[in-house]
Amino acid sequence: MKVLVLGSGGREHALAWKLAQSPLVSDL
Repeated sequence: MKVLVLGSGGREHALAWKLAQSPLVSDL
């Protein structure tokens, strides 16, 4: 699963970090 996170706010960063920890996400 590929994920694109838009935005530079703290919420987006935290979401991207959590997604990066997920084994389901192959490309961030």
